[in-house]
Amino acid sequence: MANASDEFRVASSGIDHEGRLPRKYTAEGQGTKKDISPPIEWHNVPDETKTLALVVEDINEADPSGMLVPWTLWVVINIPPTLKGLPEGFSGKEEDNGEASANIKEGNNDFKVPGWSGPKMPSPGHRFEFKLYALDTEIDLGNKVTKEKLLDAIDGHVLEEAVLTALYE
Repeated sequence: MANASDEFRVASSGIDHEGRLPRKYTAEGQGTKKDISPPIEWHNVPDETKTLALVVEDINEADPSGMLVPWTLWVVINIPPTLKGLPEGFSGKEEDNGEASANIKEGNNDFKVPGWSGPKMPSPGHRFEFKLYALDTEIDLGNKVTKEKLLDAIDGHVLEEAVLTALYE
């Protein structure tokens, strides 16, 4: 059995020690700071990994009938396994983050726009799931990347997945 410190895992220095997502990462924000993508880092990427993909969802969002339906906030594909993370505010930046991040692509979220869109919370107690996939192949989803297209494309190619859950109160 693998030691816990050897496990493929995802973390965020932006989430406080009690596991809460700060307001600056939401549409409500803190003063002028809002809708900032949180920093994400990962550890112990499997050796055979060719690329990483990230999906962030509000897993407590309800549809009009009251059913819980995950709401996609961020989709990122083609993350090189050599990177150790994505910095705070990475989403939507046009500047060059170096050759290593040149092929990273942000997909459309459930607000129908590319990149991170922080939630506007109707009620407290929502949980956010950051799911990182280690994949054994490169993926090409064309110009319009969505969570659904990603999940279809990676079926059978996931080496491991790591999950981090944060709470917004």
